[in-house]
Amino acid sequence: MKSIISFAAQLGATIILNPDFTVKKGNRYFLLNQNLRKVIRKNFYYAGTYLGKVKNGKFFPSFALLAILAEKKANKVVVDRKTAWLFICGRDIFQKGITAVHGSRRKGAHALVLNEFGECLGFGRIIRTLNVEGKGNDVVVKNISDVGDFLRREV
Repeated sequence: MKSIISFAAQLGATIILNPDFTVKKGNRYFLLNQNLRKVIRKNFYYAGTYLGKVKNGKFFPSFALLAILAEKKANKVVVDRKTAWLFICGRDIFQKGITAVHGSRRKGAHALVLNEFGECLGFGRIIRTLNVEGKGNDVVVKNISDVGDFLRREV
């Protein structure tokens, strides 16, 4: 669970997970409810909400975990419709596509990327200090992971 908590901290968020309902299976983490926890077997493959996995010492979050973090106080960048589409196609974010910033704006911080409806599209690393009023054509958020990744891998 330390991996999940550390990842959330990178996004400026805090998450409290009940250890009775958080299960580590190999290198994968799952969040279970009380009823599922009672019937789960040790040799399960998938159960409850998948939170992510640790690979080579690095935590890779699930989009379910990103959605949970998006509901909390965290570093968030809200983007316009065109930028949202480009982001889920794997592109980085230009200053001019940002409509709002919540939390840290500083270079080097990680931030969730949300569309105009508040849906979490993924996350990225801020590579230039963010300025909502700015309309520049400079890349300011580097795409790390987005919901379109799954579709791009299937081709």
